Amino acid sequence: MQRVTIVGLGLIGGSIGLGLRRWATNDGKRAAVLEVTGFDANLDQQNYAKKLKAVDDTEWDLAKAVRGADLVVVAVPPLAVREVFEAIAPNLKEGAIVTDVTSTKVDVMRWADELLPKSVHFVGGHPMAGKSQSIEAAEADLFKAATWCVIPAVNADEGAVQTVLGMVSALGAEPMFIDAHEHDGFVGGVSHLPFLMSIALMRTVSRDPAWRDMKFLTSSGFRDMSRLAGGSPDMHRDICSTNREAITRWLDRGIDELQHIRSLVNANTTEADETLLAIFNGARDARADWATTERRDGELVQATGGELIKTSVGEQMNQLFFGSMFRRKPRVGSDPKDARNRRPPRPDRE
Repeated sequence: MQRVTIVGLGLIGGSIGLGLRRWATNDGKRAAVLEVTGFDANLDQQNYAKKLKAVDDTEWDLAKAVRGADLVVVAVPPLAVREVFEAIAPNLKEGAIVTDVTSTKVDVMRWADELLPKSVHFVGGHPMAGKSQSIEAAEADLFKAATWCVIPAVNADEGAVQTVLGMVSALGAEPMFIDAHEHDGFVGGVSHLPFLMSIALMRTVSRDPAWRDMKFLTSSGFRDMSRLAGGSPDMHRDICSTNREAITRWLDRGIDELQHIRSLVNANTTEADETLLAIFNGARDARADWATTERRDGELVQATGGELIKTSVGEQMNQLFFGSMFRRKPRVGSDPKDARNRRPPRPDRE
C-alpha cells in the first residue's frame, strides 16, 4: 500500500486528497493501494478535511504524519514551506518523494536542496487551478484539465518524477515541465499581476466616499474583475515576498500601459479616441486568441467554449443593449429583384 501524506489541508490540499481517494476506489478494486494521511496546523481544518473524506486519517504531529510516507505533498503558503521542510527532513524515510503545490518555485527549489536529505527525491509542482475559498470548497475535479507545472530537482530520479506524474494524471491535470525561474517569470504575469490589479481595483473604489451607493450599481464585470481580491491575504503576501523581481517587472509594464491609456482618455482628441479604439480592438483580439488556444485538437486550454460563438463580443454587446439598431444595413438597390432591400420613399419636406 502506498502511503501519501498531505501537509496543509486548505483548498488545494483538500482537493488533492479528494481526487486521489476517488482515483484509488473508482473501480472498486483499488481500495487498498493508497492511504492518505492529512496534517494541518489548524485542527478545525484538519477535522473538516476528515469529515469531508479528503483524507483517510489525520495526525496532529507533523513528524508522525510524514514518517513512513512514500509521497509527501506540501500544500502550504510559500513562506511556510521552509519551516515545513526543516520539520519533516529528519523524519522522511529513505527514498521518499516530496512534492509541493506552491505558487512560486525558485525559493522552494533552493530550500529543498538545502534542507531535505539527499536520500529523498524532490519534484516541485504547481497546479494552475484554484478558488478564493479554502477547504470548504475542495472538490475532486478542481484540477481537471488544468496545467500542472512540474520542476524536478537535479537529484530526483526517474521513478520519483513518474510518481508525481502519476499523481497529476490521477487528478485529471496536464503536466508541463518548466524551469523554476521561467515559471516564476510567467506566473508573475498571468497569475500574480491579475490578483494585484484586482486588489488595486477594490481599494480604489471601496475607499471612495460614494462607495456605499456605488456598490448597488456593480454588475458581472465588477464581480469578475474583483474576484481575485477575495483570496487569502497571507498567500498574496507570501507570493509577493518570494517573487519580487518578476512581479515588480510585470507591475511596471502594467502601470506603463495604464498611464498610456490614461493619457489617451484625457487627451480629448479624435486621434486619441481612434488610438483607444485600436487598443481595445487589439486587447479583444488577443483575448479571443487566448480563448481559442488548444492544448490538443478540440481541447481548449481554458473552459472558454461558451464564449466561442459566431458574433464578436462587440456585436454581442450592441445586440444585447441596442438590438439591431447599429447593424450595418445592406446597400439599397443592390439587387433590384429583392424588394426587401428597398427603402420606402421619404416624404417631401416642406
